[in-house]
Amino acid sequence: MNIEKILKTDKEIPIDKRTVVHVILVSHKINEVISQALKPYDVSIQQFNVLRILRGQNGKPANLGTINERMVTKMSNTTRLVDKLIAKNYVERKTCAANRRKIEISITSNGKKELEKIDITMAETENKLVANFSKKELETLNQLLDKF
Repeated sequence: MNIEKILKTDKEIPIDKRTVVHVILVSHKINEVISQALKPYDVSIQQFNVLRILRGQNGKPANLGTINERMVTKMSNTTRLVDKLIAKNYVERKTCAANRRKIEISITSNGKKELEKIDITMAETENKLVANFSKKELETLNQLLDKF
């Protein structure tokens, strides 16, 4: 990825600014590729993340706070994401029998089935995204990114 070419500049960009712009551009590119991969399933990246979180609960319901805390991208519209997944019959929302003030959210069997299909596409997409890197390069890249 040639930053100067993308930004249409002949000036040399200082390394600190170049690095930040580079990370932003790579992040946008990754989001774009993943969004395209999820498009056939009519699921956004955030909805996919919610489904994975709920599946990871292993049958135990979660509340909005738990979902929001585990989201890769922290958002204030978790309720709206859950509502959209309810409309697709991928998750269900129930009032807790023991504490009626508590709302419990669970993935449905339909949501699990759809997520299994999405998992295959996502694995292929992730492999394509990192295909130009060796395992050692990926380890190094992760070590560097951990510094953020």
